[in-house]
Amino acid sequence: MAKLVSSTYGDALFELALEENRLDSFYEEILASRQIFLDNEELLKLLNHPKIIKEEKITIMENVFKGRVSDEILGFFHIIVTKDRYNDIIAILDYFLHKVKEHKGIGTASVTSAVVLSDTQKAAIEKRLLETTRYVSFEIDYRVDPAILGGLVIRIEDRVVDSSLKTQIDKLKAQLSKIQLS
Repeated sequence: MAKLVSSTYGDALFELALEENRLDSFYEEILASRQIFLDNEELLKLLNHPKIIKEEKITIMENVFKGRVSDEILGFFHIIVTKDRYNDIIAILDYFLHKVKEHKGIGTASVTSAVVLSDTQKAAIEKRLLETTRYVSFEIDYRVDPAILGGLVIRIEDRVVDSSLKTQIDKLKAQLSKIQLS
C-alpha cells in the first residue's frame, strides 16, 4: 500500500513539475524538504500525532516551509496533510526524487570494495558502468568493507554484481563440499 501511495503522489508531483517546466527547481526543493524532515524527527512526530487536528498540522507545515519552497510544493504538502498521508511523506519524496533521476538518466550505484579506491579506479568504474547501462551519469556511493577480502560488490537498484573474493571463496567451498571421495 505504501508503494502505491508513494507512486500515486510522487507521479502527480512529477507530472506537475513537467507541466510547469520546473523539474530542476522542484527537485532541489524536494531534496531540501526531505532533509528537513529527516533532520527534525519531531516534525514527523507532530504530523503523526492523532490529537493534533489537520488545520494545526497545515499551519505547522506552512510555518516550517513557507518561504523555503514554492507555493506548488507547499500546496502539495497541504494535500498530503489533508489526505492523511504524512506517514508516507518520506517515501513520496524519495519516489519523486528517484523518478526525476530516472527521467534525466542519472543512475544510483553503491560500490563496495575491500580497500579505499583511488580516483583513477573510481573513474574507471564509473566509465564502465556508463558503458554497460542506459544511464548518462551516475551518483555513486563508495563504501569500504574489508570483509569482502578483495574485488567489488556493485549495486544498481535491484541488481547486484558481486565479484568479491569472499563470494568466490564461498562458491568454491560449496563446490568442494559436494565432491565425494571414494
